[in-house]
Amino acid sequence: MKCNEIRERMPDVAAGFNQPTADEGKHLESCGACAAELKAMRSTMALLDEWQAPEPSQYFDVRLQARLREEMAKPQAGWLQWFRRPVLAAALTVLLGVGIGLFVSRGRIIDHETDTSFSSNFAAPERGSAVSDLQDLEQNQDLYSSFELLDDLDLQQDVVANP
Repeated sequence: MKCNEIRERMPDVAAGFNQPTADEGKHLESCGACAAELKAMRSTMALLDEWQAPEPSQYFDVRLQARLREEMAKPQAGWLQWFRRPVLAAALTVLLGVGIGLFVSRGRIIDHETDTSFSSNFAAPERGSAVSDLQDLEQNQDLYSSFELLDDLDLQQDVVANP
């Protein structure tokens, strides 16, 4: 048996909840460090059993109540004091909702504008057609030119292999 194995059960043995097994007893007889630690734990447990919490003074409750009244009477200081007022909290919630709504709706307007940016004389090309693919390539030229993974692909071989 190793010292680490017996140290896991040592608090229970020292408190008297469990008795040491035969292997643990042999180890405690042969290992002076573990035996000394068990003895120290048992003496500590005995001291804790004898210890009694001191009784509070007879005026403890009166002083506690007075202190609580003092603390509640103090004006609340701090930058979150305004948040405790329900009207300001509600106003902040409404403003936050309006801000998020404007952000989302503005994003939709911008997307809509980019889709209808063609001249009114020409109809928008159909998605997936050669014209729309060329326009997408032209608009995203910077992205595709810096995308190095495309250079590593052997797309031409895939096209020839799958006629």
